[in-house]
Amino acid sequence: MEVILLEKMRNLGVLGDKVKVKPGYARNYLVPKGKAVYANERNLAQFEERRKELEKRAADKHAEALVRQTTINALPTIVFTMKAGEEGKLFGSITARDIIEKLNKAGVVVEKREIRLSLGSLRMVGEYDVLIDLESDMTAIVKVSVVAEG
Repeated sequence: MEVILLEKMRNLGVLGDKVKVKPGYARNYLVPKGKAVYANERNLAQFEERRKELEKRAADKHAEALVRQTTINALPTIVFTMKAGEEGKLFGSITARDIIEKLNKAGVVVEKREIRLSLGSLRMVGEYDVLIDLESDMTAIVKVSVVAEG
């Protein structure tokens, strides 16, 4: 099934691309969320009429993400002090929700779906780089330091 993308999507394409996707993906996700329309002549004509508006909206979204990226990258290292065993294994773990709380206290608004913990929750003492997806092609990095109590 072919659809016309109304915004930039990771691993799929950019605004205005006509891409082939599975029917279920188009019917259940892309079209209801307003990320794409079915590729037919009527929708193609409507898209061309709205192209400038959609490009402006995409540029505004990109500029906002750029500001957020600069703000997040400028943050100092976030420090978590936790109880840990002798080998450095934590009694408990640090999850995306814990990182969000610290970022919110620092004045940065981040949603849970934006945080990418590649190893899952943090369970060892050490320094970590946590990726934050801001837009389909833009990420920011937060440095997280986990230290043992005492």
